[in-house]
Amino acid sequence: MKIKTAAIQMTSIADKAANLKKSEGLLLKAVKDGASLIALPENFSFMGSDEEKLAEAESIENGTSVLFLKDFAQENRVWLLGGSIAMHAGEGKVYNSSLLINDNGDITARYDKIHLFDVNIRGGESHMESRVVKRGKSPVCADTPFGRAGLSVCYDLRFPELYRRLVNEGARLLFAPAAFTYKTGLAHWEVLLRARAIENQCYLVAPAQTGMHSDTRRTYGNSMIIDPWGKVLARAGEEESVIFAEIDSSYTDEIREGIPCLRHRIL
Repeated sequence: MKIKTAAIQMTSIADKAANLKKSEGLLLKAVKDGASLIALPENFSFMGSDEEKLAEAESIENGTSVLFLKDFAQENRVWLLGGSIAMHAGEGKVYNSSLLINDNGDITARYDKIHLFDVNIRGGESHMESRVVKRGKSPVCADTPFGRAGLSVCYDLRFPELYRRLVNEGARLLFAPAAFTYKTGLAHWEVLLRARAIENQCYLVAPAQTGMHSDTRRTYGNSMIIDPWGKVLARAGEEESVIFAEIDSSYTDEIREGIPCLRHRIL
């Protein structure tokens, strides 16, 4: 099966209404250009301070961003990967949750980000995601018409064991919505994405945040769609944009048969 796929790159800010309006315009562009599967970046509907994130947290039942995704998917008959949304977790924390919505507007899968971005990067940039985010506990896969999909978010990319778990559970397509910092993105983004695609012989769709989100927060952009051979099929620059590529399940079979490393693995 072949399916036209789109990855959306945007600069989200601490204004949910503005972000959702921008998301809608980019999603409509993807639909107009024929995409049946569209992926949004991490924190697509809101990027702000920890305190603002807590205040903007949503419920799975009637959250503003959740309903936006469900309504858009149903009205336009497309599958959506809802990047990530801050969802209520209780005890003064949120989950960083990625939602996969089918073309009927139903939530097919929810993944709560497992690996939290607690870092001190040489040069002065530091992040402590766990201060307000509660980590998820379980890897998540979902059956779709275009193959079994494995979900991940941003910093998860540095943990190959997660992706092997997803492949062991049947994943043929991987999602990695992100808000990679500019410095780490420049050094590691492409090599990590291509490595995860190559070693797991999967298509990988990585929509990203880009640009300045505040006076102190800059992300790298360079959203990508990569095939199971590790070839970058589509790549954005640092501007807000939509990129497209075709996912072909028969090509995944060809790669896995030609170099059957998934069958050769011992551990």
